[in-house]
Amino acid sequence: MAQLEHIEAIEKRLWSAADTLRANSNYAGNEYFLPVMGLVFLRHAYSRYLGVKDAIEAGLPTRGGKTRPLTKEDFSQKSAIFLQPKAQFDTLVALPDSADRAKAIIDAMESIEADYENLRGVLPKSEYQELDNVVLGQLLRTLNPKSLSASPGMSSAASTNTS
Repeated sequence: MAQLEHIEAIEKRLWSAADTLRANSNYAGNEYFLPVMGLVFLRHAYSRYLGVKDAIEAGLPTRGGKTRPLTKEDFSQKSAIFLQPKAQFDTLVALPDSADRAKAIIDAMESIEADYENLRGVLPKSEYQELDNVVLGQLLRTLNPKSLSASPGMSSAASTNTS
C-alpha cells in the first residue's frame, strides 16, 4: 500500500511539472515531455548515485592514509551513474534565481554524455534554452520532493530536498 501511495505522489509531481510547462511555455502537449523526462532522468540518476555512494566510499581502498577518489567504474559496478558535482540534482535545485538554469542543466547533461558514450546525443539539451529561468526553477523544485528521498534504497543524504 505504501508503494502505491509513493507512485501516486510521483504521478502528481509529474502532472504538476506538465501543468507548469503547459501554463508557462510555448510547448504543445506533445512537446514538453522531453524537458520533463530529461529532468526526471537527472533526478533518478541522482537518486541512484546517492543510494550507492556511501557503500562505495566505505569499500574504497586506502593507501598511506589517503582514499582514492570515486570513479565512474565504482558506480557502474552498482548499476548507477557517476555524476560530476555539476550534474547532481541538488546542485541544480540550489541554483540562485540569477543563475542561468538552462545552461546549468545543459552542462549537467553534457557532463554525463562525456562520461557515458552510450548516452551521447540522447539526452535533451536545447529544449531547456526555450524555457524561462523561473519555470526551470519551478520544474526542478517540483521534481525534487522529500518523498523521493524516502524511496527504497535511498541514502538519507537526499533529505535536503524541498516539497
